[in-house]
Amino acid sequence: MKVILQQDVKSVGKKGEIIEVSEGYGRNFLLPKKLAVPANAQNVNVAKQKAGAAAHKKAQEADEAKLLASQLAKAEVSISVKIGEGGKLFGSVTGKDVADALKKEHGVEIDKRKISLPQEVSGVGDYEAVIKLHPEATAKVTVHITEG
Repeated sequence: MKVILQQDVKSVGKKGEIIEVSEGYGRNFLLPKKLAVPANAQNVNVAKQKAGAAAHKKAQEADEAKLLASQLAKAEVSISVKIGEGGKLFGSVTGKDVADALKKEHGVEIDKRKISLPQEVSGVGDYEAVIKLHPEATAKVTVHITEG
């Protein structure tokens, strides 16, 4: 019996997949619990349209992320921090600080969890922050740390 899954079913398949299951499993478990619908012509067409729309949306998100990454590659931000004796920082510079500086200086709002500083910010200077916008798109932003 062919069915179209309406939800993810463990060890069977993911939502939207058209799969072949035994008659009993399909009729006695999947259909009554509304985990699947029969794979007739009308339901197959609807499933294909949904899959096409989802693929289009995913491609559009990837394109937008790549465009934003190309814009951010040119961006530079300045963060002023308190410096103690010997040139040591008070506190630390985190992704939140970089996100706030990007919003303030360039008007771009980025989630702080997507920003990482590969090397530890230990004093005044220039550092590079990596922003993961999408699994296919990352951007590197130059961060200027100044005393202030």
